[in-house]
Formats: sequence, C-alpha cells, structure tokens
Amino acid sequence: MIENKLTFLFENWAKEKVIEIIRLPASGSYRSYYRISGKTQTCLGVYNKDAKENLAFIKFSKHFYNKGLNVPQVFAENNDEYIYLIEDFGDETLFNRLQTIKKNNTNENEVTDIYKKVITELLKFQISASKDLDYNYCTPRKKFDKQSMLWDLNYFKYYFLKLAQIPFDEQILEEDFEKFTDFLLETDTENFMYRDFQSRNIMLVNNTPYFLDYQGGRKGALQYDIASLLYDAKADLKPHTREILLDFYLTELQKYTIINVEKFKSYFYGYVIIRILQAMGAYGFRGFYENKPHFLQSIPYAICNLNNILGHISFPIQTNTLFDTLSKLSESKKIRDIVNTQKLNIKITSFSFKKQHPIDENGNGGGFVFDCRALPNPGRQEKFKTLTGKDKTIIDFLESDNTVNLFIDYVLKIISISINNYIERGFENLMISFGCTGGQHRSVYCAEKIATMINQKYNIQCEIKHLVQDFNNNSL
Repeated sequence: MIENKLTFLFENWAKEKVIEIIRLPASGSYRSYYRISGKTQTCLGVYNKDAKENLAFIKFSKHFYNKGLNVPQVFAENNDEYIYLIEDFGDETLFNRLQTIKKNNTNENEVTDIYKKVITELLKFQISASKDLDYNYCTPRKKFDKQSMLWDLNYFKYYFLKLAQIPFDEQILEEDFEKFTDFLLETDTENFMYRDFQSRNIMLVNNTPYFLDYQGGRKGALQYDIASLLYDAKADLKPHTREILLDFYLTELQKYTIINVEKFKSYFYGYVIIRILQAMGAYGFRGFYENKPHFLQSIPYAICNLNNILGHISFPIQTNTLFDTLSKLSESKKIRDIVNTQKLNIKITSFSFKKQHPIDENGNGGGFVFDCRALPNPGRQEKFKTLTGKDKTIIDFLESDNTVNLFIDYVLKIISISINNYIERGFENLMISFGCTGGQHRSVYCAEKIATMINQKYNIQCEIKHLVQDFNNNSL
C-alpha cells in the first residue's frame, strides 16, 4: 500500500511518527500526492510509477535548489518503490489566485505584478540554471527537437481532431507539420525549456512564486515557456495583459543576452500555436478518450486563443491545410456542443441548525447537507464572537486543527462523485449546504473553502449564500 511505504519513508527521514497522511485531489497527471504530517515535520509524498520521470524531477530539483531557485527541497527518496518526499508549498497556485482576483474584481495591476515576478524567475531557469544542467536525465528526449514536435502535433491530430470528428486531409496535414516544425527549429533551441510552465504548476507562498512539475524539461527554444505561461487556457489573460508581459519578458531577457526583438516575436507566435495544440491533445485525451468532462472546459479558451493568433499573425511559410483546419475548429458540431453546454450550477449555503434551513429553489430534492458541529467551535471564545468564518483569524484557528482538514478532505471526495456524474449527464444544479450551531463560523468557513476547491478542480464558480445575518444585517 502506497500510504504505508510513504509512512515508512517519512518516519526514517523525520525521525518521528506520522500523525496524518491525506491523499490530495488528483490532477492531470498520473502522479499521486499525499500531505504527510508528524509532530513537527510536514511534507508532500509523491508516488509515480514512471521511474525515469521521478529521476529527472529529483535531479533537476537538486540542481535548481542549489542554484537558489524557488523549487521544493527533496527530503528523501526510494526509487525502487517509486516514491519521494518533497517540501510542501501549501495549496495556493497562481491559477487559484487568478480566480480570486476575478471573483473580487481586483485591479488588473495585481495580475501583472504577480506575473512579472514569475517571469523574472522563469529566466533564471531558462538561462542561469541551464548552463551546467545535466541533460542526460531528460525524459523522453534531451531536446525539444523535430521528433518531439511531431509527437505533439500527432497527439493533437489523433486525440483531438479525430475524436472531435473534425475532417482533414491527413497526407497534406502531415506535410504541413513538417514545414511548421522546420520553421520553429530555425530559432535558437539551446536553453532550458521547462515544458509545462503554466499557472497550476506555480505555487504562491506569501506572494512569492515557487515552481513544480519541470520533470519534462529539456533543451529548447526560449519562446516555448513564455508562450505556455501567457496562453495558458484557463488563466484566460486579457490580450493587452499578454502584450505587457511579453514586452516585460523581452526587456528582462536582454539583461542576459542580445536578441532581435522582432525576430524573437516572429517565432514566438509559432511556439504559441504548437503549445496550444499540445494542450488540446491533452484535453482531447483526458476529455474525449478518458471521459473526464472537466478537461473539455478548457477547449473554448484554447480555440479563442488560436483564432486571435490566426486572425492577426502571418507566418513566412505555406501551411494552408494546418491553419485552415485550426481556423475551422469552432465550426465542428461536437466543439459547438461543448461551448454551448450549460455549466453545472453549484449553490453552496451556510446556515444555523437553530435558525433558518436552506431551501431547495430548483426542486431537485437532492444535494448534500453536512453537519459541522463536530468541528472545534470558535464561537465559544469571547474574542471570536464578532468574527465569521471568512475572517483570517477564524480560518487560522480552524485550519490549525487536523480534524477540520480531514473533514474538508472527505467532503470534497464525497461531492466529487456527484459533480463528475452531473457534468457527464448534463445536470444543471447541485446544492451543497453546511450547518453549525450559530451559522457564523464553522459552516461559513466550510462553505467558502469547498467553493474554492471546486473552482480549483473543476473551474466552476459556485454561488455562495450565508443565511445567518451579521450584526449590521448584511450577509456574512
């Protein structure tokens, strides 16, 4: 059992017993992550059956860490059991922060400020740490070369175009793939390419970015990673924000090396396209082939990004079949059905068992009601009585107790069964309610926490309602 193996590894490293081990929600990879806590130590445990990928991550991590980059420290490893322990950076990704900013309608400058910090760090990976990196650990290839590019383009062809039932002339499309990759390889491809540099792989700790998931890194073009960051589908950056950040990247890049800005940009948009196509291949594989519908939610964003580029950028190569096929993606009936599908509406309510209970306004007669009264009650302390579960003091109080974290983890696992099923079957409404004694602290915290986790996992913006009124008769 994986948990037992990780427990043994943790106790050998930490020299203390495991108090709690919680499996984290699955992501887009086949790796499994566990948050492990002892009396004084905590870390993430990772299980991944791909031994070469594990070795690449561990070797790269140690190299980057020694270079002073913001990557997790590797605490312990057991390559024979496919497990290792790394530093835990918490739960807030750059993607989470973007969703919070959008929800609160925060000034757009906050987005650009965070991204500028990320870009500054990206260049350290690409150039500073690249010079003496041992590329022999790269997997599956040492370089993002022609074969690697053709793998990505065929991934898109077989798992997106074919499964989305989009017609194309395969022979001519293959010829266009050859021309397109030859064009991309005209630029410098001798720097470190992170490969999956996007908002879900960037953690924020006290507004400082930290980085994960570079095990697919290899030599490649500088343009690829900045393209990955700025055209990350669900991050959905505004066009003018992308322009500001690309100019910032180019300005910072010139502190390291001499470049021709216009020439750099001419290849940049080609790398944007190949990155988007690689991502769309993944959306098709996960969504169409593995039948995980929430991966399909990124497709409209990706198509919008492609259309913007194809409508405004010209390339010095004749690849009419490739670009014509891409420009017609949104005409596919299967794609239109995805774009037009009504998103699942999730209503999350906090309430007091002693006062008003939530009402099912949609008439489904289903959903969930979770009783939070077994959790530690901040309301028993005088200093907390005027606060709510949205206040940081209350959040810190609750999250300091492992019972609360365990409760939230179990709730997410239970509701995920229904969310996945409802999305697959096209249901439109799901109600999730949390009750406690006063409806002010524990239930409010749980409602807000679960809403954030649903948004992170499914990109669904939940409707939140707190039934108990505060002392000014405004909603909590």
